[in-house]
Amino acid sequence: MMGFNRWFELIVLCTFITMGGISACSIQETTHVPSLTELPISTTAVPVLEMTQASITVTPVPSRPSYTPGELVDYVAQTGDTLPVLAIHFNTSVEEILAANTFIPEDATTMPPGMPMKIPIYYAPFWDSPYQIIPDDLFINGPAQIGFDSAEFIANKPGWLNGYAEYAFYGTHTAAEIVDYVSLQYSVSPRLLLALIEYQAGGLSQPSLPPDGVTYVLGNVDWQKKGLYRQLVWAADTLNNGYYSWRAGSPETFDTLDGRLIRPDPWQNAASVALQYYFSRLFDGDLYAHSIAHDGVAQTYKELFGDPWQNVEPHIPGSLAQPEFRLPFYAGLEWAYTGGPHSAYGSGAPLAALDFAPGAMKSGCTPTHAMAVAVASGVIARSETGLVMLALDGDGDERTGWVVLYLHVATEGRASLGKVINTGDPVGYPSCEGGIATGTHLHIARKYNGEWILADSVLAFNLGGWIAHNGDTEYQGTLSRNTKVITACECSDAGSQIIADER
Repeated sequence: MMGFNRWFELIVLCTFITMGGISACSIQETTHVPSLTELPISTTAVPVLEMTQASITVTPVPSRPSYTPGELVDYVAQTGDTLPVLAIHFNTSVEEILAANTFIPEDATTMPPGMPMKIPIYYAPFWDSPYQIIPDDLFINGPAQIGFDSAEFIANKPGWLNGYAEYAFYGTHTAAEIVDYVSLQYSVSPRLLLALIEYQAGGLSQPSLPPDGVTYVLGNVDWQKKGLYRQLVWAADTLNNGYYSWRAGSPETFDTLDGRLIRPDPWQNAASVALQYYFSRLFDGDLYAHSIAHDGVAQTYKELFGDPWQNVEPHIPGSLAQPEFRLPFYAGLEWAYTGGPHSAYGSGAPLAALDFAPGAMKSGCTPTHAMAVAVASGVIARSETGLVMLALDGDGDERTGWVVLYLHVATEGRASLGKVINTGDPVGYPSCEGGIATGTHLHIARKYNGEWILADSVLAFNLGGWIAHNGDTEYQGTLSRNTKVITACECSDAGSQIIADER
């Protein structure tokens, strides 16, 4: 794969323009549709919940032309693109994409961002807006968020978030603490969460609380989601469902509240699809169209943090590969594979996590003497109730490099913050701590530069040669190595048993 990247650096990024026998080379960057950047932007920001359908005017955006079946269209690879998912977006096949781009190896993982491609396209109806709202690296809580101080940012704004506090996650916390906690747990940018609070409720610019308070401040009227914290949890979970569904290529469509079918534009990026999906859960008609347009949340984000499309730094490189991992328990021991690919954190997408459980004399949340171990060497970047984050790059920051989440880790014996550990060293005892659990087990997932990595993908979860595969539903699925297949089952039956070796 190094050869692919090297060739890309030397040739693919270059567009050769012959002028008097001289060839010039220019780098092509991934941007949103250029013509849309010229559209006028209103300078009067009004919280969207104060708007009505009658008060909204929506500037039409350019539509895609009609394409003949199999017509080759230009595409510039975006962060995190993979061939199987591009094939779904463009309603084509991996084989046809490879035939049109013979320089791409058949075993390619992630595409190098900025790489020009030709993709055969087959028309599918109901394409949504091609306008790109923010780049992917500003959606996730990754390297771009290092150095951002939510508390300082809020303190310098006149809005009601400044001085606001409520009871959440075992204590009373300020708005900044709530934003940072949700951002950290779900790995969604704190800047994006603040932009949503401002766009929907004027939290940074309006001194007075919204007329109805903060009970349903982000618009999800559900008695189980009252208050800023629970509204943000819902928002982050919903955003992740949109983002990682686009990464996985499913679902291909979704509905707005008025029943209109939305099919994201094939050229869209994951972050913009996430916001389209999020607002489709809240608005319909012109309110929905406005929210995803140039003068919707995109304008709010730009006014708060500057133009997001300046100095884009893709966080997923081309030809990304997982480091060598081992199974998360001691060699020679037999554990059960109790959960196939399922949500890393929250519900639904991303299907990035796997579950393992040690043997027990009885079911339920019973203590165990079987220790979970490090799948690779690193440093403990976070250690708190039920949770350990192992950072493999050694910098102790879970927003950079490869990171492994261990969830449901017991307090007693849990690896401490900052501890340097080697592959196979103890991390902690599986338990039911740190979330909803029906029995003692370990939940494990991966991130790279803040992005959850899907368990079944071109970067499939590989634990000592055991490769994860999705099942028909969450928690189902298999681990396979050579000809042997282990089938996930909460029942811990014989078919779910797996023995760790020295790999």
